[in-house]
Formats: sequence, structure tokens, C-alpha cells
Amino acid sequence: MARSFRRSPEAPEVRFYHSPSDTWYAIERKQGKLVQRRWRVGPGGAEVLADESSIDYLMGSGNHVKTFLHRNQRGALTELPLAWYAEHGGTWAMEPGYDGGSLPPPRQIAYECMFCHNAYPQIPPGHDEPGAEPLYSGELPQGIDCQRCHGPGGGHVRAAQQGMSFDAVRRAIVNPARLSPERQMEVCLQCHLETTSQPLPHSIVRYGRGPFSYRPGEPLADFELFFDRAPGSGHDDDFEIAHSAYRFRKSQCFLKSGGRLTCTTCHNPHDIPRGAAARAHYNGVCSQCHGAGVRAAIAGGKHTAEANCIGCHMPKRRTQDVVHAVMTDHFIGRRPPAGDPLAPMPESQEFFANPYRGEVVPYYPPALEAGDGPLYEAVAQVTQRSNPAGIARLASELARQKPAEAQFYIELGQALLGAGDPAAAVQQFEQAANIKPESRSAASNLADALTASGEPARAVVILTQALQTSPADPLLWHQLGIAQAEAGNDSEALRDLQKCLDLDPGLAEAHNALAERLASAGNLEGAEREMLAALRIEPDFAEALANYGHLLAMKRDNLHAVYYLARAVRLRPRNAAVLTNYAVVLAGLGRLAEARQQIDAALQADPRSAFAQLTAGRILVAQGDRAAAKMHLEKAAEAGDPDVKRLAGELLRQLGY
Repeated sequence: MARSFRRSPEAPEVRFYHSPSDTWYAIERKQGKLVQRRWRVGPGGAEVLADESSIDYLMGSGNHVKTFLHRNQRGALTELPLAWYAEHGGTWAMEPGYDGGSLPPPRQIAYECMFCHNAYPQIPPGHDEPGAEPLYSGELPQGIDCQRCHGPGGGHVRAAQQGMSFDAVRRAIVNPARLSPERQMEVCLQCHLETTSQPLPHSIVRYGRGPFSYRPGEPLADFELFFDRAPGSGHDDDFEIAHSAYRFRKSQCFLKSGGRLTCTTCHNPHDIPRGAAARAHYNGVCSQCHGAGVRAAIAGGKHTAEANCIGCHMPKRRTQDVVHAVMTDHFIGRRPPAGDPLAPMPESQEFFANPYRGEVVPYYPPALEAGDGPLYEAVAQVTQRSNPAGIARLASELARQKPAEAQFYIELGQALLGAGDPAAAVQQFEQAANIKPESRSAASNLADALTASGEPARAVVILTQALQTSPADPLLWHQLGIAQAEAGNDSEALRDLQKCLDLDPGLAEAHNALAERLASAGNLEGAEREMLAALRIEPDFAEALANYGHLLAMKRDNLHAVYYLARAVRLRPRNAAVLTNYAVVLAGLGRLAEARQQIDAALQADPRSAFAQLTAGRILVAQGDRAAAKMHLEKAAEAGDPDVKRLAGELLRQLGY
């Protein structure tokens, strides 16, 4: 635990090619500091979209994984895509979610991650409410310290310094050994209990509690509530990297122990044995209860002579969510699992792309108390859209209880917004803002819903007010720029988006939004600069790829345009506009058969697209198919777009129709 987080990490220089996403990575030392660099090879063999980030911290002890982190100027921590894994004596591979054919957006280290991987950090004022951007102030701690298990130690030190009695000094700090078995185990569960890393949610921190406010000895349910999928949903044997406590609590040894079997029955947090000593220790723990029975079974020929309890009953397995990590399965089974539990497995796209949909049930505690319990249970249904029936359930519970906590209304508003009902969402966010006028989250969500419901002018007012108290918040400036654009305030949109990027140049969406505004204003040079900035941050940002490919096509640079549009089509295979632009540049390169394939896909996606019909006509003319070209050009000529109509008519006349 003391090695769970540290700065100035050491790492060898390495060069790594990730084939599925066609991306190169390198860890290099520049001016005495480690950086992680990423690039792709574009047309002609040149590097494109190259980017690099300093490696400022290392998360993970290295027993299983080392994750490299970058800290930006605002105090946000970002997970870098290339990681080190302990298997095979050391392996370089991608972080979870980065092993597919496209790279996801940069991933910030949430408070939940920091909670379990480090001592308590400082966070800026206003960033402790649910949904707040995770930022960290000042120097970060380096590793989990004594206070994570023993609580604040200041009173303990003062009591000793003041010469108080031995008993008084002892009482001034938590000793988990003197807690009840339930409270004692919760000291471990605060970090080691996770039902799943997939969207569910697996837990909800109680509203009003700070993200780092749990203290050992208090009931864990006063801080955090844990949830699971409904029984029988097909996930009973899932095995994930943070499943130690979850799997252990499924074991008959635990269930039948009456609370006597806890984490510390096997694990001494101050002394972790390794190798042969570990095997002897853990097998010795098993023999305390099962020794006589195993010896009798061996004598009767019903058990292998080698009493390696852990190797058979708690084997190491490869985890489903971090496929390059191998962990001990803490489910104590009667027999070893079938097959090879260490067999390599590819990262399952279904694991991330097809989340659970169904009832979300309380897990720990197994039943929630009356009062706000039903509210939290209803929130769990909608927080990550797990239960389609959850919206009505939460709305009913809010109407019944009328809670005084704003976050309940924010959760319902977000669910309604995600379900495509922004007008109803506005009402919930307004209620939250009335309860907690200073809430940045309420203001931000209300502005989103107003913009989505066609009231961007009201959103501008809300965001302008919020920025009076949070003038250095780039996300609010980004929202304001979008709302200004929707309201038709073009110069203000340019100003506000630029302000956002002055505060945080690492926001790809803001770069792309600014590029679109600059292009609309005729500033193609500025638009290209912003598109490239967006793609250096997020190389598979589909909208930015499509925009940049289209801009390159306008500049008659079809060779490079086809490279970016091909990736955009791969990410958005049903977008008619992107498919049509791709077909245009393929035709410009003389690749007519491929162009025909893409324009057919565009017309299948949107047969009413006049530009797609016009493009199909042009490609068919080039292929010599006049009759088919005539059909598409006539459809284009019927369109309401005057430019398309004119061009289609001219081409029809040239063909003699």
C-alpha cells in the first residue's frame, strides 16, 4: 500500500506499436524527465497527430500493474494509455479500454480512483460535489499511509506528546483489531469492495459527504452504498481486478463463519509474505479449520497428497476488465475452475460496449433503511442508465419524499436528458438550483438542458451567472461558447471558446467547437489549427476527423483527406455526410470503385440526402453508367438546396437530358 502512488517514477525507455489502433507509443527521457509519446504514421510515412505528456506520477505498486499519470497545469491527473504489467516478468500493453481499434478520449483520475490508491489529497473548493471535475491541489501524498486504516493520527500524537496515560494514547486512534468484526472488515472494504467496473453503478457516495471523508470505525454505509446486478443475470462468475472482497464474500467459508472469517484472518497489512513463505502462511490459515478433514481425506485417497489449498481453491486467474493482469481469485471454491484460468484473452469490446441493463439491487448493506434508502436505490437505477424503468421510479420517489438534497433532482434531470426529454430535465435542474443556488453542477446541467430544449439564450444567462463565482472554470466557458453559438451570438461564441482553451488547452471538444466557428467565419487557417489540436489530444475524435478531412478536401489535398475521412467512416459507418465526403475524395483520387461503395452506403444511411444523390450521379458518370447517373441526378435536382439543384441540372444538360 505504501507503494501505491509515487512521483518521479523510474521506467526504461521503450518503443511500442499497438496494432489494433495503428498507433505508436514511446517512453523517452527528455531534459531529465520521462515523457510518454504517441503518434501515427500517415500518408508518405510521415508522423501525424504526434503528442507527448510528461510522466509525473506512477499509480500502482507494480505487483500487478504500473499506470503512468500526467498532471496538467490545473491539477487534473490523466491516465496515459501505455502501461506496464507484471506478467511474464514485465510486459508493456495498453490500459483497459485502449486495446481496441480506436482510442477513447483522455481519462482523468477520478476521486474514486485516488481514494483507493493514495492517502488523502487536497482538492480545490467547490470540487467536492458529485460530478465535479476531479482536481488536486498542492503536493500529492505518495502512497497509502497509516491514517487510511487507523484514522486521523493528530490526536494520538498529541496525547503521547502531552504525557497522557497509555490507555488514553491508545484510545486517541483507531485500532481495527478492537473494532467489531463488521467494522473491522469495513476498514478493508472501503477500498477492496467493488461489485463491477462496468457501468452499473457499483456504489454511490452519500450526498453531502466529501469524496475523502470516510474514517475507519464509522459504519461504511454512512459514507457509501454498494449496488450489484440482480441475481441470475449471468455474471455470477465474473472476475475483475478489484474483486477480492466481492468474490471472498461469496465463499461458503465466509458465509458460514458467522463473522469470524475476515480479511485479516489471512492478511496482516503490516507484513505481506512472499514466495514459499506466503504459500506456507496461507495454507496454514486454511488448516486451522480444515486440517483434520484434509488429513483424513488424504488418508482415504479422496484428496491429493499435496495439500496446496490456495493453488486449488483460490487459484490465480486472468481478470476480465484488465486482461493483462493476473490476480488471486478470493472465491474459495470446492474445486478448481474449468479450463486454463491464466490463458490469454483479448480485451472484450462487449465488456465495455454492452453494459448490463436491468434491476440494480443493494449489495452492501444488503437492504437499505427506510427514509432516503429508497431514494438512493432509485438513483442507482438511472445513474448509468442500467434500468430503463428507473426514471419513473425515481420521479415517483422524489414526488413522495420531496428531499432537501439537490443532487437527487440533478440525477433525475440527467436521466431525463439522456432519455431525450430536455424540457422535463429543465424542471428538475431548476428545482436543484433553487435548493442549492451555489451549485456549479446544478447550473451546468440546467444550461445543458436549456440549450438542448431550444432555449440557448436562457442558458447563456445561467452560465454567465455561474461564471461570476467560478471564472476560472474552463468547462463552464466551453458550455457558454456552445450556448452562444446556438443563440446566434457568433463573436461571443468565439470569445468564450477561446477563453475556455486559454484556461485548459487539453479539451479536444472545445478545440473542435472553436474550429467549426472559425470555419463558419471563413478563417480556414485558424480552423485547421484547432482541428489538429483536437486530434492531437484525441486522435479518434470522429467529428474532428470528419471536419479535418473535409477541410483538406476543400484544399484539394485528397491524399491526406482520404486518410482522415477513412478513420472517420470507420468510427461513424452510418453517417451519410461523412460517407459522402469520403466518396468525393476517393473519386478525386481516381478510386471510383471504392467511391461507389461509399456513396452507396451514404444513400443507404440517408436516401434523402441531396448532396449524396448528386455525388452518386457524378461517380456513375465517371464510370460510364449514364442511365443510373440520370436517376440520381434527377433526385438531386428535386432537392430544396439551390446549389445542389443547379449543379445537378447542369450535369443532366451535359448528358443530353
